[in-house]
Amino acid sequence: MRTDGTGKPDSAVVRDALGVGVAVGLSGFAFGVTSAGSGLTVLQTCVLSLLVFTGASQFALVGALAAGGNPFTAAAGAFFLGVRNAFYGLRLSQLLALPRAVRPLAAQWVIDETTAVTLAQPTRRSARIGFTVTGVTLYVLWNLTTLLGALGAEALGDTDAWGLDAAGPAVFLALLAPMLKTATERAVAALAVLLGLGLLPVLPAGVPVLAAALAAPAVLWLKGRRGSGARDDVREGDR
Repeated sequence: MRTDGTGKPDSAVVRDALGVGVAVGLSGFAFGVTSAGSGLTVLQTCVLSLLVFTGASQFALVGALAAGGNPFTAAAGAFFLGVRNAFYGLRLSQLLALPRAVRPLAAQWVIDETTAVTLAQPTRRSARIGFTVTGVTLYVLWNLTTLLGALGAEALGDTDAWGLDAAGPAVFLALLAPMLKTATERAVAALAVLLGLGLLPVLPAGVPVLAAALAAPAVLWLKGRRGSGARDDVREGDR
């Protein structure tokens, strides 16, 4: 049994990657149902999964459209949620060091799940295996279950009654929670949730997602103010 040089067999990496890919990929059914129930056609729903392929952004887009939001605002909210993948890509490009020819294809798979599996690996070899297996499994399953969900939306009837629109965000939060290791990261996440939920009743659909992005600079500014105040106190005490 081949290992990655640290004693971890390749089969263990594949097993972990398949577990994540299958578990999250099946939630594509929820997106297909939600999207079709929001008024998008089966073709539009499937194209979103094929080209956008980032669940949080997809759910945000169709959710805003279903609530009667402006298409441009909905697209902007989905875009800002997807920006995080660009930062993931910066880290993964160094870790994976893939050949230039395959980088454009690999970029399509740079999402929360592939990043989580890749960063958990001890070596470049196991990182590449984890990234590839998670990416292939998740992409195939997500798009297949999106199609099935979109086709089955009519049979389910009132999709709002099933609460499937919460499945994608719930999966995203479950993956994100273990990665919040510092007090600053947890503060940003908590403030973002409060802003998003608190502004839902007063702002047009799609706008609360944009407002939630203000959580990061707000927390960092507050942290900087506290750090500056502490330094001032130290200087006063030295006098």
